[in-house]
Amino acid sequence: MKYELFMEVIDLETATQNVTKKLYEGMFLVDSALATADWDGILAAVRTILERAGADLVSMKKWDERKLAYTIRSKTRGTYILTYFRAEGPRISQIERDVRLSEKIMRALILRADHLTQDDLDKKTSAIKVEKEKDKPGAPEEAVQKEDQQEQQENRMSEGVAE
Repeated sequence: MKYELFMEVIDLETATQNVTKKLYEGMFLVDSALATADWDGILAAVRTILERAGADLVSMKKWDERKLAYTIRSKTRGTYILTYFRAEGPRISQIERDVRLSEKIMRALILRADHLTQDDLDKKTSAIKVEKEKDKPGAPEEAVQKEDQQEQQENRMSEGVAE
């Protein structure tokens, strides 16, 4: 008997055209000192990593600056950057690999976000709220906390859970 081996070579771009881009949420952690010194460079690094993977950036904003629970690369504080982007599923591993190789980004967490609505994507982050409140007279942190409490109460009411 004679067997013929048949292999079909498929171009990677042709194969991925059939894959639809899904919405993802990415939380990138960077050193606070570096973020303060070179904010535009940090954003450019995140944007470059996403573009290299063929992702379409939907939104990118500063989420917050916080004390870390444990040291990462000898750093005790970090700045979080919240991104929403559309990408093909197989490309997420490429993004994670590029983050591990990056000197500017300490960590990243990427989750599927297909369940989010446009209103969810447009919500203000705590860093944006604090910046907004700095322009107003009075105690900005108290105002942000009060606004967060009201927002949480509205969310519980909309979910049918009353206090």
